[in-house]
Amino acid sequence: MEDVLALVEARLRMALGEPDARASVTFLGTNRIEVLRFADRGGDEGNGGYGGGIVRYVTLGMSAQPMTDPTAALADPVKGPRAELVLSVRAGLADTDKVLRPLAVLAASPQVEGVVVAPGASLDVGEPLWPGAPFTSVLVAEPGGLVEDLELDAPRDPVRFLPLLPMTPNEAAWKRVHGAQALEERWLTGGTDLRDPLRRSAALD
Repeated sequence: MEDVLALVEARLRMALGEPDARASVTFLGTNRIEVLRFADRGGDEGNGGYGGGIVRYVTLGMSAQPMTDPTAALADPVKGPRAELVLSVRAGLADTDKVLRPLAVLAASPQVEGVVVAPGASLDVGEPLWPGAPFTSVLVAEPGGLVEDLELDAPRDPVRFLPLLPMTPNEAAWKRVHGAQALEERWLTGGTDLRDPLRRSAALD
């Protein structure tokens, strides 16, 4: 387990640089989940030192064990999908550091609830992701853009770094009817800034 997490952290540092903060959360009956914060400060040093850049929150610990299909009779301790979660938001607009615990809850869900987190899934924390956030859920997007998959020695599956896209309640309800791809197309055609921590719901008429 520890060797996987060391490799994961090394891959994150290679892709995103040094984390400027980290926190850990432990839930009863689960391994510790850490959340690392990486700040891309941009060229302007205004706005509290972040310059309106992007801050990324990445879980570390979810990939220590493979996720198991809840219908499987026996959990395989080696084979199965592995992942960590990545959330990117614009810095300085909201108290997004409070997302640490909700992110840790989502990262622990495969251990706690026996779910497999995969692209296209909706994950709901049942409360605002951070104070004043118009989002209580996220859409799991396709990996590979920001942080490349981390290959592990066979027979272990690679670790995938899954981006999370915050959804308003209206968007989450629309996605349940029309699907993840349709929602992402609406966001794209509407020019939705998915990194805006205070954005309004996209037009879904």
